[in-house]
Amino acid sequence: MQLVQTVSFPTPQLLADLSPLPEGLRGVVWDMKAAPGESAGEIDGVILPYIDASAVLGSLAHVKNLKYVQTQSTGFDGVPEAAGPGAAVATASGVHAAATAELAVGLILAKLRGIDEAVRDQQAQNWNPQRRQSLADRRILLLGVGGIGAELARRLAPFEVTLTRVGSRARTDADGQVHSSADLVRLAAQHDILVSVLPLDSKTHHLVGEEVLAALPDGALVVNVGRGAVISTDALTREVVSGRLSCALDVVDPEPLPAGHPLWSTPNALITPHVGGNASAFEPRILKLLKNQLEALAAGRTPANLVQQGAF
Repeated sequence: MQLVQTVSFPTPQLLADLSPLPEGLRGVVWDMKAAPGESAGEIDGVILPYIDASAVLGSLAHVKNLKYVQTQSTGFDGVPEAAGPGAAVATASGVHAAATAELAVGLILAKLRGIDEAVRDQQAQNWNPQRRQSLADRRILLLGVGGIGAELARRLAPFEVTLTRVGSRARTDADGQVHSSADLVRLAAQHDILVSVLPLDSKTHHLVGEEVLAALPDGALVVNVGRGAVISTDALTREVVSGRLSCALDVVDPEPLPAGHPLWSTPNALITPHVGGNASAFEPRILKLLKNQLEALAAGRTPANLVQQGAF
């Protein structure tokens, strides 16, 4: 007997795009904003919405026979807890890597070369040439060596930077040395730019806190395109508002920042609204992944990217 038979899709369009489904699978539409109604007893697999999935995770409690949850994001904060230990949870790891790496490079260049300030000058019709930092010859500390980290490292290579990679443990892989996160304070003192692409879990929560930020040299740039709570917002705000550090953030904690938060208005901060993976590359890549995942479910095979094993 097949493990998963009825899968819910967050939108009619996504179901249409993936139809016909593999033989043996049935699709229903459920946006998760309310109880699933009559289909609740039949749903055993759920594809989460891409935008604001965290806001509807509580709805998973309505699915009594939940066996499988598929995210459309790389991150999976709170999903295993909402799904329960008996359900398998899979992510969209790899789908967002290229687009998120692109944005990281864009944020670094924009902040180093003062493009954000040039936009403000343009609006004021102010011609204000200045010598800015180049990306060439910068020393970059990259936190995260997974899919996004690998794509970012590839994109940074032509810029003639010195790149130091940090993972959960020290090791050597096909691309060279990976340092342990235990060395962050020592490493921070030796780098001009810190970039986090890390997911959020108990080990990465506030991994970049007051001590790491204080170790960065004056004028260093902090970039976060992973998860907001990996970096302590309070500690970062103090350093950025003081003028000692600058930051370029696609993710923040809390998200969005509350009205009046100092990071909104300080010129040392550049903020984008969590759009790292939300680019033209997303749709074809997520459809390809979901098609493969559904085929695996229909055939009784283990889907890719499991972060919780469940019944598989």
